[in-house]
Amino acid sequence: MLWKALIFLGIYAVLHFGYELSGWELLKPICGVDESVFEHLKIGFWAYFFTNIIEYFFAKKKHGFWYPRILSTVLLPWFIVLIWYMLPVFFGHVESLAVDLSWAFVVTFLAAILSEIFERNLERNSLGTDFKTVIVVLFIISIIFYTAFSFEKPWIDVFTEH
Repeated sequence: MLWKALIFLGIYAVLHFGYELSGWELLKPICGVDESVFEHLKIGFWAYFFTNIIEYFFAKKKHGFWYPRILSTVLLPWFIVLIWYMLPVFFGHVESLAVDLSWAFVVTFLAAILSEIFERNLERNSLGTDFKTVIVVLFIISIIFYTAFSFEKPWIDVFTEH
């Protein structure tokens, strides 16, 4: 379980700085292009999906592998949001860059751990066709969401830097 979260953190870091370091327009849909909440959610989505692809090659059990992981990929960005905003809930606005960066690391790591727990438990159950369809639809909607708004963002606070 720990290895997957660490691989995820590594991929997350690459995607966080990939566009900034390369400037390649091709990377905009999967890499962060600014420090908005949206960009961090997008990075989490793609980093976890790529981590799941890596995991697949090492998985002993391939049957029933993808649906739990696709759903956890869809949910992971929202785990990040829920955990991230606990800091301001309990401590208000924190001015320290060190605290901000440390919290970001902890949040990202915890979101991966929660996603792994979620998918491990989900793969123990038989998933109906309707549930699998919902998973696929949510995954496709997520891809459209993260790709479309990588190029033109609406003015909504989640998409803007503060």
